Amino acid sequence: MRSAIYYRPHDIRIDDVSEPAAGPGQVKLRVAHNGVCGSDLHEYYSSETFVPVEPHPQTGVKAPVALGHEFSGTVVAVGEGVTTVADGDRVAVRPTYTCGECPSCRAGAPNTCRVLAFHGLSGHGGGLSEYTVLPESMVFPLPDTVSLELGALVEPMAVSYHAVELSGIQPGQLAVIAGLGPIGVGLFFALRAAGITDIIASDPSAERRAILTGLGARNVIDPTATEVAVAARGATDGLGAHVVFDAAGVGEAIITGIGALAPRGKVVVVGIHEQAMELNPVALLLGEAQIVASLVYTDDDYRQVIESMARGEITGAGWVDHAPLDDLLEVYGQLRRGERMKVLIDL
Repeated sequence: MRSAIYYRPHDIRIDDVSEPAAGPGQVKLRVAHNGVCGSDLHEYYSSETFVPVEPHPQTGVKAPVALGHEFSGTVVAVGEGVTTVADGDRVAVRPTYTCGECPSCRAGAPNTCRVLAFHGLSGHGGGLSEYTVLPESMVFPLPDTVSLELGALVEPMAVSYHAVELSGIQPGQLAVIAGLGPIGVGLFFALRAAGITDIIASDPSAERRAILTGLGARNVIDPTATEVAVAARGATDGLGAHVVFDAAGVGEAIITGIGALAPRGKVVVVGIHEQAMELNPVALLLGEAQIVASLVYTDDDYRQVIESMARGEITGAGWVDHAPLDDLLEVYGQLRRGERMKVLIDL
């Protein structure tokens, strides 16, 4: 079968590899779609972060690895003992492997597992393959009303839903989304599903602002023309935003976000930062502001996203398009240059 194999930064190859078989407790999928993620671009253009260069402490895997951690597919075989899915079922995949033994896992926060691994980055196989095999616990059946296209969006949407849940924002409070890539779009869907109607969406890209406007956002700004703090205070009679979500992955989004907060407001860091930043804690002290981080998702987030999709609260229309596996590196370049929003690779 064909699979996208990551060797090192700037070296991904479409290779012919052996087709895997499902063992006990495992599920074999024919992959339908796999989304290209910002973290994939970071691994390719910058440096290995989630791809291990030494054997991963949980999986034993190191580069070269099969890529692809945002995907959906159809079950084609199940191993002994599998009871929750059967041949022909359509599923979304939660790609995280957790150890169950570290302090995070014992504390009930497995999404922050100290040896967290990802199928498609640090696991045995990935969704940028025609077939892949996973533990039964990592597949989530899709209802008839949720397409395989939407199924491939469950993973990034779960990132956003988890961040909104962690933020504690309530209806009637103002949210700011800094960065309108796929995670920013997911935050918009998640906030609306949570009953949050006061939202400022901010991005310097005119194309991305147009997409959010098309999805129903009413207050979309260019931060290079309108200061986020000015917009937040103007929308709240001078109070400011209760929560600013950093989905941009740049230090400026955090710094300007702090300045836009209401007293005791919160910046939630969702984006992956390629560069370090400097921060003077006085900026936090003056308003008793908080900076918190949101990492991936839980099983409950997955179930919530799938239910939200079934209710029609999430759509791929207007911001998702498709490409074949052979165009993967071309798609990387287009995404890096901001020419496309969200691309699903069709396997």
